[in-house]
Amino acid sequence: MAQSNSRPLSPHLTIWKWGPAMAVSIMHRVTGNGLATAGALGLVWWLMAAATGPDAYAYFVRCATSPIGYLVMIGLSWFFFQHLCSGLRHFVLDMGAGYELRNNKSWSIATFILSLLLTGFMWLYIFGKAL
Repeated sequence: MAQSNSRPLSPHLTIWKWGPAMAVSIMHRVTGNGLATAGALGLVWWLMAAATGPDAYAYFVRCATSPIGYLVMIGLSWFFFQHLCSGLRHFVLDMGAGYELRNNKSWSIATFILSLLLTGFMWLYIFGKAL
């Protein structure tokens, strides 16, 4: 039986206009998966180092406090704050508020800005305590 080419196609990403709400939704999934994966690996590494002995734990601390280690921890903390702010935004949407286009766009952009600010303030506090 021959197929008809006149049937409608389902919408695809190429016809949707990208916006902040779509970016926040995608980042919410990315940050959640990243936190689960990297967080679990980091926790297991830390626990194994603590259980193995002082030399293994010293190696873990040396890696965690290296420039690359700080970069990873700053990235994970931004993932955490981005996921938190996005989750709070979704909580408000689940209550039925914030669906107006202007509000939705504003809160989506605010999610990115607030997560960056919270990450920056946290690391300024940590580095300020270390000095």
